[in-house]
Amino acid sequence: MKTITNYVHDLIKHQPFLEDALYRDIINFSSLAKELQPKIEEMMRKPVKEGSIVMALRRYLPRNLEMNSSFKGFGDIVFRSNITDYTFVNSNTLVKNQAKLLTDIKDNYGAYFTYASNYQESSIIVSSTLKPVVEEYFKDETCICIKDDLSSLSIELPKKSSDIIGLYFYLFKLLAYEGIPVFEIISTSNYFTIFLEKEYANKAFILMNEIKSF
Repeated sequence: MKTITNYVHDLIKHQPFLEDALYRDIINFSSLAKELQPKIEEMMRKPVKEGSIVMALRRYLPRNLEMNSSFKGFGDIVFRSNITDYTFVNSNTLVKNQAKLLTDIKDNYGAYFTYASNYQESSIIVSSTLKPVVEEYFKDETCICIKDDLSSLSIELPKKSSDIIGLYFYLFKLLAYEGIPVFEIISTSNYFTIFLEKEYANKAFILMNEIKSF
């Protein structure tokens, strides 16, 4: 049977911003206990004393999610603008049309093209100058979404980035703190690319450059 401590700890684990604040010791336990009390009582289906929640909070050992030393391993940041993102429902002809598009633009060295797919849908992200070509080849496909005026930031990841726990969480936390929404994400072994609406691009670029010097 779960105790008050179990429920409190479960709630904190699912709120990484809160856990980070606890690690920094910048949260008043009494105030946090008052905020958590209604949820804990709902989960336990009985009244719970505020003091019991405070005791559970004091027993919690937040994880150290500081990543500052890892940021020193970040490499160059490549900025691109005028990008369009298409999302299509997967079909038997989608890959064939993608191959036609690649053949058409293979000698266009200034053009940007990337592709991401899951079991249900696929995204084709291109320079906006390629819109007429994309819309010709994919005119018979089911298009879910078209997003224009995007910018991208491609960041070279530190060596052995896959061994760094919390790396992506820390990046997204910084973006969230600055009020920067991310429209699309694509990553490979050595690079991480975020796609943003152009109004947020410069702010994100400055932020990513700043954290490299921490």
